[in-house]
Amino acid sequence: MDLEPFSLPLSQPLETAAGRLETRAGFVVRVTIDGTEGIGEATPLSGWTESYGACERALRSVEDPRSAIEGDALIDAPAARHGLSLSVLDAEPRAAERPLYRHLGGIDRRKSVPVNATIGDGTLEETASAAAAATAAGYPAIKLKVGARHPEEDLGRIESVRKRCPDVELRVDANGAWSVETALELLPKFADLGVDVIEQPLSADELSGHARLRDRGIEIAIDEGLAEHGPEAIFAADAADLLVCKPMALGGVDRARDVIRSARADGADALVTTTIDGAIARVGAVHLAASVPGIRACGLATAGMLGSDLRSDIAPIEDGSIAVPQGKGNIPRR
Repeated sequence: MDLEPFSLPLSQPLETAAGRLETRAGFVVRVTIDGTEGIGEATPLSGWTESYGACERALRSVEDPRSAIEGDALIDAPAARHGLSLSVLDAEPRAAERPLYRHLGGIDRRKSVPVNATIGDGTLEETASAAAAATAAGYPAIKLKVGARHPEEDLGRIESVRKRCPDVELRVDANGAWSVETALELLPKFADLGVDVIEQPLSADELSGHARLRDRGIEIAIDEGLAEHGPEAIFAADAADLLVCKPMALGGVDRARDVIRSARADGADALVTTTIDGAIARVGAVHLAASVPGIRACGLATAGMLGSDLRSDIAPIEDGSIAVPQGKGNIPRR
């Protein structure tokens, strides 16, 4: 196994609960399995995974890549396990000259998967204009950041988007900003404006609160809560209609695929997004999404959040979909 450290600047600094984020630093992981090289990416993110130092220590402690991902050695290092497992998963189908998504269980040939556009916390006019541009570009779904403003301002922004884009699937992401009482008050107003999904309306620890919000005309999605509690606790609490799966935070595309299968078996659904990863991890996430029949628009249009990426031309977005690499081009090389 070989590790290559990297650091990618963000196109704009991002304020997170863990502080100001200006770069995404991680490791390119290379392994050789039965004479075939596989490549993966481990890009830790504080608050979602282990630290950068813990990720490096975990990776350097690995003696047998296959044994490490099959056991519990990396249970506390999801980013490290993601990079290692993706490199192994890249090598195996590469040797067989078939796409990774088929190796993950995909049956039908997939040339692309649908993606959503994400719109930040802008003014009413900025929000409406960005939504109109995304719809014109072919995005089938728009995710709108809410919760930082007064609810009446957010309602005005949503109304402006719905007027400009009457047919697009509309999701809002509150990042845990509301109380149960506030969410219960807002849900019928959002439903009247045609909001389809509310992502993480409450804090991650509020599983019972999320359960109270369901069956009110809008799907309830859990994002941060998935990494904190795991899918079993969410299903037991009957807390979500939709799970937002970040492979880096869940420990790999293989584990994320298991979560999606479990969600569908439980009568829920799931989609795939990233933790602002580099192109290697993004392409792994694209293959994951392509392996899921009837996957809804995913949060994979994140390359623009990075100021540079040597592999940024991989999996281009066109008409609201992201291309799925085929054949031996599973994961991008330099």
